[in-house]
Amino acid sequence: MAAPVLAQPLLLGMMRLLEYPELGEPQALLSFIERCVERGLTGFDHADIYAGGRCEAYFGAALRRAPGLRQHLQIIGKADIVPAAQDCSRWRVKHYDTSARYLRQAVDDSLARLGVERLDGFLLHRPDPLLQVDEVAETLNALVASGKVGWVGLSNAGILHCQALAQCVPLRCNQIELSLQAQHWVWDGSLHALQAAGLQVLAWSPMGGGRFGERLCSALDEVAADLGATANQVALAWLRQLPGRPLPILGSLRWERIEEALLGAELELDRPAWFYLSEAARGHEVA
Repeated sequence: MAAPVLAQPLLLGMMRLLEYPELGEPQALLSFIERCVERGLTGFDHADIYAGGRCEAYFGAALRRAPGLRQHLQIIGKADIVPAAQDCSRWRVKHYDTSARYLRQAVDDSLARLGVERLDGFLLHRPDPLLQVDEVAETLNALVASGKVGWVGLSNAGILHCQALAQCVPLRCNQIELSLQAQHWVWDGSLHALQAAGLQVLAWSPMGGGRFGERLCSALDEVAADLGATANQVALAWLRQLPGRPLPILGSLRWERIEEALLGAELELDRPAWFYLSEAARGHEVA
């Protein structure tokens, strides 16, 4: 089994970066990044479509104020989603593009916005039904060989997508929606299959986007009170006990939320508590 490509308590998602007024100036964002590194959080999850590329550009503006900080960071990029507003065809339709030309240009554009020479990781953002395995594998392998990308992976991909591409290119991770609210990966063997394939699971929206139902919130509060923890810490502990110990991508950039997650990073649930929460989320007991 290959070692996890990312070894830290959690990743920080940059999708909502521009929504935080306290990070509204490059120096403020730089101070935030430096504080994260001091706490062992070096991984930052980007994508070219986050705020139309502005999240990458703003992050890059902060890094330019302290170029030496780059060596301490692990920057992940994603691409292949073309929003309708960026479709130059007459159809103006949202679509996916995994052509060699598009992926090469997407990486170059992300590097320019971030002001860096390499993306530590690069993921295909969504499974493309028109993906040509040979072309994509050749492109991804060439990006790694060129030094523009450190390693490659997938995002939101089913196990069959992973298997098809993994025959031609070394994949390191699959970034998926995974939480108490999004459990379908848990029960059909998919997580075990990803683990067997050596793919680290990165879990986006690990807190369900703040949309946990009333029954689940009540169960989380019960378990948290029993363990002397917070409900958020318990929800992340539930996730970490899954096969392969999925790595949560925290969407919130509020420091109190980050600190809360870090303080609960070693929290563990016993099996009954884990199943109690699963049942509260699913609405029925196991068979």
